[in-house]
This record gives sequence, structure tokens and C-alpha cells, in this order.
Amino acid sequence: MPRRPYVVASAAMSVDGYLDDGDVTRLLLSNDADFDRVDDVRASCDAILVGAETIRRDDPRLLVRSSLRRQARVAAGRPANPWKVTLTGSGDLDPNAAFFTAGEAGRIVYAAGGTAGSLTDRLGDLAVVVDLGERLDLSALLADLWVRGIRRLLVEGGSRIHTEFLTAGLVDELHLVVAPFFVGDPDGTRFVGAGTFPHGPDQRMRLAEVRQIGDVVLARYLLAAADHFWLREAIELSRLCPRTESAYAVGAVIVDAEGRELARGYSRETDPNDHAEEVALSRVPPGDPRLATATLYSSLEPCTSRASRPRPCAELTLAAGIRRVVIAWREPALFVDCHGVEQLREAGAEVVEIPELAPLVREINAHLFTADR
Repeated sequence: MPRRPYVVASAAMSVDGYLDDGDVTRLLLSNDADFDRVDDVRASCDAILVGAETIRRDDPRLLVRSSLRRQARVAAGRPANPWKVTLTGSGDLDPNAAFFTAGEAGRIVYAAGGTAGSLTDRLGDLAVVVDLGERLDLSALLADLWVRGIRRLLVEGGSRIHTEFLTAGLVDELHLVVAPFFVGDPDGTRFVGAGTFPHGPDQRMRLAEVRQIGDVVLARYLLAAADHFWLREAIELSRLCPRTESAYAVGAVIVDAEGRELARGYSRETDPNDHAEEVALSRVPPGDPRLATATLYSSLEPCTSRASRPRPCAELTLAAGIRRVVIAWREPALFVDCHGVEQLREAGAEVVEIPELAPLVREINAHLFTADR
């Protein structure tokens, strides 16, 4: 599967689930404090995506408002504003829209249905136009963004875009702000439309944060896609391990409660005896308060026995204060008898196993299981 950016979906809605009413004037759902929060989220991302209908209806600028945040991005070697991204199947985009004319930011238009050529002629150097073929394939769009260096994508809607990303299982994190009133307008726009969502009653999302912001409430959810995203990052990292016949190739990533990477490492990265979890943990200051709510993603079960160092990785993980671990594969008893999952759970840590990714880990370590070892 091609690699893709981490996707954050953001929306503000009324208590009864409306993004807007049927009036031509845009409905104000949030407040200044929440607008500033969204500005901070924008500043943390590499690109902001909205649908073509949102551009036509709301004419958003999609810029970081705070000069201090723009300066911080530049100081970190990033452009002052994230890239702007949209997608269209009709080609109905006005070159005079703020999406194209406001601010210094790169712009990408993903076009389908044979509209790419006419859009290229009409937009000129206002945007990069990418032809997606006959249909708007979100997976292809995300894969292309990854190649272009986009690692964190903010999806701001509208309703159809949110529905398509969520039903496709391509959202890692959902920021949902609820305004304290009802709309009840049959001509209004709801947060999402009908569809088959992977997070129905049998697969609930994980609530990461609830915050009161003036008279609105922010609920931040982590979806199962987030665990898959970061675990795939750990697995890809393990491909960098120097090959050996006496130990597994393992990758590990530590992610805080905000969905942001704290550290990463892989086996034998700086020393022949390094374990992946050990390397990643060494890159976070001891006692860092973020570790208490962080998640450790490891391609292989953290070890409980090792000859090279005094403390195994399961013990190091618990000592660091991490209480959530996600793995792809339990360690086969090839070198030692490992009970990392059991030790972590007995100590009160949550351990999530994603066995559908285990074949990737075994493939990377396939040389250890040849018949002539």
C-alpha cells in the first residue's frame, strides 16, 4: 500500500449536526478562541484540503492568520503557509477565488473526469493541476501528496469531502466542535451524508480530548486509521535496520496524545545491540509529561529477555511511563521466549495488536526463517 500523510479532519457543527443552514450568508458556528485554535492546527500541518464546492460557496483563504505562527514555520525551514489542496470532478473553479489569489502558498488541484487539461489552461501558474483520471481517487490523491512531501494534511470539508474521507477509512484524527444551538433547516448542510462508515457502533472511536472553548466544545477523536498509520511508519522504519542473522529488524515510533511524533528509532541504528524501542525512548527526555499519554508503536512485540543489555524493552517502556502500546506481530520464539504483551498488560498498559500488518514484519525478517539457518 502506498504511503500517505497523517489526515486530520476538522469541522464545526450545531448540536443537531449542521455545518450550515440554507441561507446564502454563512452560518457562524464557532468563536474567536476556537478560530485561534484552528489557526494553530493549520500551522502544524503541511497542507489544507477543501472541496471545490467549499471554494465556490465560502471562498476560504486557507492561510495561517498569526504572524508569529508563520514566522515559526519559516524559522523551522517550512513555508509561511501550508499548501492549499482541492479536488474537482467538474472543473468548475474560479481563478479569482481566494484559494488561488490570497497569500503566498502553494496550490494543488486534483482533477478527474477529463477536466485537467482545461483547468491547466485556465489556472496557468496559479496552481499545480494533477490528473486523477476518470474518478477522484482519494488514495491516489494522498499517495501523490506524500511524494510531494506532505506529511500532515488538514481536511476542512465540506460535507461531501468529510463523508468520502471518513467512509474510505482515510481519517486518522477528527476534531469536532459543537456549537450550543440547533439549526433544523431541511435545506441546511449536515456534517456528513449517508454512507458506510468503518466507525459504527461496533467500532467506536477513541476519545483523546474534550475541551470547552468559550461556549463551544471540542471533541478530539483518534480513529483506527491512526494506529494503522503510525504502525506502518514503524514497519517502514524497520527496513533501515542493518541486516543480521541473530536479531529481528524492528522499528518503533512514539506519538503523543496530540497525534504528533515524539521520537522514532530502529534496531541497530547507532549500536549493534540497539533495540528499536530503546532507541526511540532514548530520544525523549526522561520524565517528559507527554509520555504518560503517549503511544509506542512497535513493529514487533517489545522484548522481555535480552542478553545484550540489562533492561528489556517492555520494562523500559513501562519505566518511561508509557501506558499504551500498539504492535503488529508477537515475537516468534526464535531467539528467546518473549512475553512482552503479557508483561505490559499485567502492569496496566493497554496493548493493541494489529495482526493484519504482521505479514509485512515477517517479510522484512524473512531471512531469519530460512530452512538452512
